[in-house]
Amino acid sequence: MNPQLSPKAIREIREGTCNPLGAPQVTTDLSENIILTSLDDLHNWARLSSLWPLLYGTACCFIEFAALIGSRFDFDRFGLVPRSSPRQADLLIVAGTVTMKMAPALVRLYEQMPEPKYVIAMGACTITGGMFSADSTTAVRGVDKLIPVDLYLPGCPPRPEAIFDAVIKLRKKVGNESILERTKTEQTHRYITIEHEMNLVFSENTGVYLNKTSATVIPSSTKEKITELPENTEKTEMINTEEN
Repeated sequence: MNPQLSPKAIREIREGTCNPLGAPQVTTDLSENIILTSLDDLHNWARLSSLWPLLYGTACCFIEFAALIGSRFDFDRFGLVPRSSPRQADLLIVAGTVTMKMAPALVRLYEQMPEPKYVIAMGACTITGGMFSADSTTAVRGVDKLIPVDLYLPGCPPRPEAIFDAVIKLRKKVGNESILERTKTEQTHRYITIEHEMNLVFSENTGVYLNKTSATVIPSSTKEKITELPENTEKTEMINTEEN
């Protein structure tokens, strides 16, 4: 029968077999117990780890953005928590085509978001108008005509992995910001500022054509009861009897 080992001997055996590095030791060194950092780094670290995007989408790009909420991609691990209120969000991912009718609502949502706030232009239709930039009279040729954009994400539509890449790049930008120098990094101009080549044209339709009667239209029947046959029908009946 093996003699019973003392707790110290058991601890030493476990340290030698299971944990070659040894058990963690509590030190009294100042460098091991105190973390020195700046207010900017602490503030930026807290913000980049808790970006809250606004649940906003206008077209097919939002389907790719909505896929991030599921368990396959799980964008909660980046600290992204989707919010339904603009007053609780600090990230606006414009996913989809922006029309001129939607533009005032988009600007209102952006203005209701608290500072500091960031914008990702997702998809070709959001950045340049995409396939609607040639023929459409209502698509906005670039959302940066309306609000400042921090990061452009091209694609039609971009994959969810591309959105992760854009968020990682935005986190790097947030981590390098300074509270005192924030005004120096604000956007002062907008890219893709080609104006819409559209002229204001008033319609020449006055509605008169709705009341017009065309001469080529067959007149409607008066639905009167026919009592006498015309003469032409009598002649045709006589010809048919003679042929028979």
